[in-house]
Amino acid sequence: MKQSHYTIIGLVLIALAFGLTTFFHNAEKNAQVAQQVTEHSDSLIRNHSVRAGNPLAKVTIVEFLDPACKTCLQFHPMVKDLILQYGDKVNLVVRYAPLHPGSEQMVAILEAVKMQGQFWPVLELMFETQTQWAINHRAHPEKFWNILVNTKKDLDYEKLQQDMNNPAISQAIQQDVADGQLLGATKTPTFFVNGKPLPSFGFEQLHRLVSEEVAEHY
Repeated sequence: MKQSHYTIIGLVLIALAFGLTTFFHNAEKNAQVAQQVTEHSDSLIRNHSVRAGNPLAKVTIVEFLDPACKTCLQFHPMVKDLILQYGDKVNLVVRYAPLHPGSEQMVAILEAVKMQGQFWPVLELMFETQTQWAINHRAHPEKFWNILVNTKKDLDYEKLQQDMNNPAISQAIQQDVADGQLLGATKTPTFFVNGKPLPSFGFEQLHRLVSEEVAEHY
């Protein structure tokens, strides 16, 4: 019995030590990210960045996303609910982090349809059909293109193809990639709320941070 008792205590101590190590590691990492944001605050939002909600809101969520990311798909409706919940107090800024193979072409489609005022409907379509074109962690833009053509009849597809090859779009995407790397957005989705990184990853943590910022600024 004593041996079993000591074994349990040992396991508890190991688990506690691991938990403390993880906590301090995350705290150190968040401090580093926060320092990067402070030093490079202009890297959070760019002129080309897409917004949703009140642009004059005092609370801004910046999300680095990849349309091929399953976790981004899971977070998408919850983020929309956050914007609806807080109304004019919160807005959302979308940045690109095309980390999956083929995703850079997907965000090029988004940037091109943005020029036709169709960013949000097409992003919704990408998430709704993600399982059809994002396979084994790889995006297949040609599969989504077929879905897009058969679904969105109100797009000028000749112009869309031309715009996708516009150097300005490539430059905007590369700017997002560079900013994401600078700010530590190494996985998707990555969130910042008024420039603050999440203390740890999760929707509850995002909701809590948004609530705290709303309470502070309103």
